[in-house]
Amino acid sequence: MRILARVLLGAAAAAVALTGGTLVAHAGQQSPADNQQPSLVEDFSYPGANAINASAGITLVSGDGHILYADCGTPPANNIGVIQVHSTDPIGPSKNGTVCFKVTAASGTLTLKVTNVYEIRGDGQISGAGHKLKADLTTDAGAHSTVDVNPSGSTPVGVGTKPDAAPTALVQLTASS
Repeated sequence: MRILARVLLGAAAAAVALTGGTLVAHAGQQSPADNQQPSLVEDFSYPGANAINASAGITLVSGDGHILYADCGTPPANNIGVIQVHSTDPIGPSKNGTVCFKVTAASGTLTLKVTNVYEIRGDGQISGAGHKLKADLTTDAGAHSTVDVNPSGSTPVGVGTKPDAAPTALVQLTASS
């Protein structure tokens, strides 16, 4: 009987120690929600947009990082240069009405606002080179249109299509290969 009592007492003590140790271990730990960093949400805002707006007079809103504001003098590589956007406004670093963008991947998207655009030139330097481009445009009245841009040539838009056409703002560029 004494042995049975000792065995039961030992088992009970072990159970208490085991349960108490588990409770103490859990009490000292933080729940996963307590020790995780807050979620980072990428809003795809264009880095340095305020400085570019101040120097070039255009608004860069957001993108996927594959169409970048670029120096129009960027030399071509493999017959791929820069996309040129021409406006009747005094935009660009030299206020000559031209800003440029470089596509850095097979595809990309850039949301922006360049007012009074009349022509967009693709980034291809020779026929058959360059990215396929779609330009989304809007007028002051709110009319939207999407234009396929010649990958290796110039595409007139807005007043570039006819002098009495409504002025257009370029609001998005989408590139693909």
